[in-house]
Amino acid sequence: MTETTTGARSGVTDEIPEYPMVRERGCPFAPPAEVRALGTRKPLSRIKIWDGSTPWLVTGYDELKTLMADPRVSVDDRRPGFPHWNEGMLSTVHKRPRSVFTSDGDEHTKYRRMMTRPFTFKRVEALRPAIQQITDDHIDTILAGPKPADLVTELALPVPSLVISELLGVPYEDHKFFQDHATIGVDRFATKKQATAGVVGLATYLKDLIEKRLSEPADDMVTELAGRVRAQEISLSEAGQIATGLLIAGHETTANMIALGTLALLENPEQLAIVRETEDPKVVAGAVEELLRYLSIIQNGQRRVATEDIDIGEVTIRGGEGIVIDLAPANWDPKAFAAPQDLDVRRQAVSHVGFGFGPHQCVGQQLARAELQIVFRTLLRRVPTLRLDIPFDDVEFKHDRLAFGVYTLPVSW
Repeated sequence: MTETTTGARSGVTDEIPEYPMVRERGCPFAPPAEVRALGTRKPLSRIKIWDGSTPWLVTGYDELKTLMADPRVSVDDRRPGFPHWNEGMLSTVHKRPRSVFTSDGDEHTKYRRMMTRPFTFKRVEALRPAIQQITDDHIDTILAGPKPADLVTELALPVPSLVISELLGVPYEDHKFFQDHATIGVDRFATKKQATAGVVGLATYLKDLIEKRLSEPADDMVTELAGRVRAQEISLSEAGQIATGLLIAGHETTANMIALGTLALLENPEQLAIVRETEDPKVVAGAVEELLRYLSIIQNGQRRVATEDIDIGEVTIRGGEGIVIDLAPANWDPKAFAAPQDLDVRRQAVSHVGFGFGPHQCVGQQLARAELQIVFRTLLRRVPTLRLDIPFDDVEFKHDRLAFGVYTLPVSW
């Protein structure tokens, strides 16, 4: 017998849990206990989000892969029933032009092709020496500076910010501006006014830069987008939206993974030792995949909406109903990963869904992998006595952001 209920505000009962749930203070790396409990009972459950609507929450690994590959599951946030992340995202939906992040089918393919060239395996491999130099330079500064050092501001944030700035052609001296505006975009509690200011400010900055590249081209992604504007393949607003998405995604998620991954390793010294002492780059690469599985840096679900009725298991998702696909419990699904609560850097975790799955999976994942492999290996080898400088219970985690992480990470050696 299929389970169906409406997604409207009317009929919502107190039995439907509010989402997102709170992580356990004593085990912040784990998905919230209530989310895991829902997943234990069934892979799809009703939840209630900020606006009172009741989309489906997907927690099962197999169900996640099935739905993320289904063309009847849309990322178009203008469709009725789409479960917007917050009030701010809803308020800006018609202020943001179409992009790879909000389009489906052929339209999505068109945008994605415009973004893939800088992120091919060959291009990313060619960037490794530059990423290594940037990493070494920042570790030099840390070692020469005072103790404790904040690993977030001294390493985790500047390394991916510098790399994506160089790749896109965005002047790094403007990094505080784009980081501040990007932060608004990933704030769970952003208001309409804040979200609009963030979207407009960053988009205007990048459109101005694209226009500048029309007359002053360089070897960067912004110049490539400017060429597509000149060829009338996309509008200036669309180009600005693509650049905005790349700029935010290119530093926000990786920066949080660097800091949170380091903390997870410090809390698991046996696993840290394996990464620090190995001479095999494949072991380091495997450790990064396991950290991506274990931490699932994107929290509070990827948002979708069904365009038609979809039968999955014992559930029917009706066309027009929202879907929240939570990567973290799927990456902790014991049917997919044995003892998922254990951080095991020798685990074969390459099948994790930390980058999503299907046609909308992260376009910059190869760059993120390269950055994480280089930073973790270099940091642990060059600072073998690295330690957390405050009690673990005093670490402040980012429960209010799209990407999970820590606000600061004081370390010493």
